[in-house]
Amino acid sequence: MKNKTLIALAAALVAASALPVQAQTAKDFEDLRNEMRALRAELEALKKGQVAAPAAKAEAQWGDRIEQLEIKAKDAVVGGDIGGSFRLPGSETSVRIYGYAEAQLIHDLKGTSPGDNFTNLMEQPLNGRDVGFAKGKTKMTAQTSRLGFESSTPSAYGTFNTKVEADFYAYCGSECNRNRLRLRHAYGEYAGFLIGQTWSTFMDLDDLPETVDFNGPIGSPFSRRMMIRYTYGDPKAGIKYTVAAEDPEDGARMPNLVARYDHSFDWGAINVRALWHEKRVGTESRRGTGFGIGGSYKLTGDDLLMAQWARVNGDYDMMYGSLGYNTDAKGAIRFDKNDGVILGWAHTFSPQLRSNVALGMNRSKGDESFDNRRLTQLHAGFIYAPIKNIELGAEYIHGTRKTFDKDTGTMSRFDLMGRYSF
Repeated sequence: MKNKTLIALAAALVAASALPVQAQTAKDFEDLRNEMRALRAELEALKKGQVAAPAAKAEAQWGDRIEQLEIKAKDAVVGGDIGGSFRLPGSETSVRIYGYAEAQLIHDLKGTSPGDNFTNLMEQPLNGRDVGFAKGKTKMTAQTSRLGFESSTPSAYGTFNTKVEADFYAYCGSECNRNRLRLRHAYGEYAGFLIGQTWSTFMDLDDLPETVDFNGPIGSPFSRRMMIRYTYGDPKAGIKYTVAAEDPEDGARMPNLVARYDHSFDWGAINVRALWHEKRVGTESRRGTGFGIGGSYKLTGDDLLMAQWARVNGDYDMMYGSLGYNTDAKGAIRFDKNDGVILGWAHTFSPQLRSNVALGMNRSKGDESFDNRRLTQLHAGFIYAPIKNIELGAEYIHGTRKTFDKDTGTMSRFDLMGRYSF
């Protein structure tokens, strides 16, 4: 009877060994290991009651086979804990590699701003001042292509997450080659803490409308900073509190300090933000502040309205369109005081087609030394996904720059985009 049982068990083991070692999900992986453990336990129990040497020899061979299967199972690549990821063999860490290859074609109908392939309304040529400037240009670039990876490792106190991301659009002078690798994000997260470089806590990314243009609408906080950040949230209540100390740049003695409150609802979300910063030139220093509020409203299942307002004194990174600060004849620091407003409407026609309209405005309350009095920029575009991982975008952009001297510059352009994501 025992020999028959051994034969049946051997047949089961042969069938198990014929299964592919590479499981498709973490659950499949665990099921395979549990099945092998059960088979091994049953075989050990039979071995204790079996005396015949040939049978013992056969049992030993099948025991070795189980060991080999378990070793292979440990090295199998399985689905990870985050979407689109895989688990590193012999590890609990899930890794996801992502990115896209992107090409853009930009055609200016009127003035062409220097220093950037994409919208740069702050330096838009002025009709009354910049005589002989270029009245149109076509530019094609793939420098906004992107590559990144993220990981997630479980622990007794939650998951430890990391992210590293780069593109090829490095900032430099107006005549240099931007086609260089540029770090966008590099950070680790654990137990509510984030340490590394990512979007500033003062930036309202949730209420920033999507645009085909790489730079987006004027008038919003727009900055990536190195930081130490802590977030406490209550997912059931939809509440989140965040505080951060961020890299001040410009040689300041103290880091930028940011506090933020977010609250999500069934109909949308709101947030309130506060900023404290310091600017330093030589031996002179001055402190500045910033305040912001933003929100979104789900008009229908296919329509989302977005709005944000911010007032920032003296920090050009925390207000897109600001000239930041300068010094007077005595060396005292002067701040450009800016109000920025973003209004957006996102509409989904189908899973393949979506559209976005965004209006951005930046108004300076500084003095004439900062040149720009008001910047206004409109984006209207579509993004079409004909097949999975392929997106085609088209957008019209119109912008107006007005100075304290009452000069005016006008931007008018089309931006076409093709993107393959992986």
